Amino acid sequence: MIIGIDIRMLARGARTGIEEYTINLLSNMLCLDKNIKFKLFYNGREKAELKYDFLKLPNVELKEFQIPNRILDMSFRFLDFPKIDEFLGGADVFFSPHIFSSAVSKKCKTVVTFHDLSFASHPEFYSAGKNYWHFSMNPKNQAKKADKIIAVSKSTKDDLVNIYKINPGKIEVIYSGISLESRILNLESRIPEVKKKYNLPDHYILYLGTLEPRKNIISLIKAFETLNSKFKIQNSKFKLVVAGSKGWLYKDILEAAKKSAFKNDIIFTGFIGDEDKAVLYSLADLFVYPSFYEGFGFPPLEAMSYGTPVITSDFSSLPEAVGDAAIMVNPYNPNELAKAMELVLGDEKLRDFLVKKGFERIKKFSWHKCAGETLNILKQ
Repeated sequence: MIIGIDIRMLARGARTGIEEYTINLLSNMLCLDKNIKFKLFYNGREKAELKYDFLKLPNVELKEFQIPNRILDMSFRFLDFPKIDEFLGGADVFFSPHIFSSAVSKKCKTVVTFHDLSFASHPEFYSAGKNYWHFSMNPKNQAKKADKIIAVSKSTKDDLVNIYKINPGKIEVIYSGISLESRILNLESRIPEVKKKYNLPDHYILYLGTLEPRKNIISLIKAFETLNSKFKIQNSKFKLVVAGSKGWLYKDILEAAKKSAFKNDIIFTGFIGDEDKAVLYSLADLFVYPSFYEGFGFPPLEAMSYGTPVITSDFSSLPEAVGDAAIMVNPYNPNELAKAMELVLGDEKLRDFLVKKGFERIKKFSWHKCAGETLNILKQ
């Protein structure tokens, strides 16, 4: 059997949720069946050099092309050409870990992963350019044409059924995993270096993710202001650390922090590398993730894996992800968020309870399990 896989999402060299999903899935899946030939479609005029161990497997072949993706996407959409499986020299199934447009011949089956439909349900969370990109990928058509769809949560499956009217019978829910095996062994020794690098205080509330409207960071800033002005928790010794790269429409977030009466207690770190994320999570007194919408939601589970209590939203897939291991709040109510923060920070027993439940919760999410279930879909 030959399986083609689209890995164009790795061309930027970034490690957002889509890239994390693709890299971890392939790292665990490509080694499961040596009798399957995997052909990886990697295209772009300029693209990052790939340095992954799965590329060294004898049943994996990297197929590189240098067609400008804008031209390729237009050709896929308007001409239904070229056929990627033929580009690859033949494939029985073509798998897209993301909603990049593609075209395949009639003899090739297709499977696509949908991470969320936030762009369809909440276009106001995106810039005009990002909304246009989603429009140009024509995800609704991709969903209807696909032989099978993988949804990363029941919430995403429900959106596919309710918004795109997709037959639920062709949608399989496969949860993503948490990379517990990548815990940094010398974490303690790296703490002084990372604290200095990002100017981290001794006690802080952490948000980690892209800076964009969907993540609801402005409400977090308002809740932090309420926490300090109204509750005055432990003499306001906690600062707010907002970690992550700038996304689309991020300027309003920076402006809200700049205008805050507690602006000196709000720290923006910028991009955080994988080797530094571990330290930020482990040192935080509390992790807060008040996102309006998530297809799955890696960061709350990552925080739990480092023994940090979590507050998150009771919207979209987040209750599915965290279960009873986190405090959940209405993301549209900053006062409710502030009360939850005051409650967790002021109650050591509650924090210990959440940490214990968090360690139990993350055991449910394994990349090995995700890989096995995904490969079974592709083989079927």
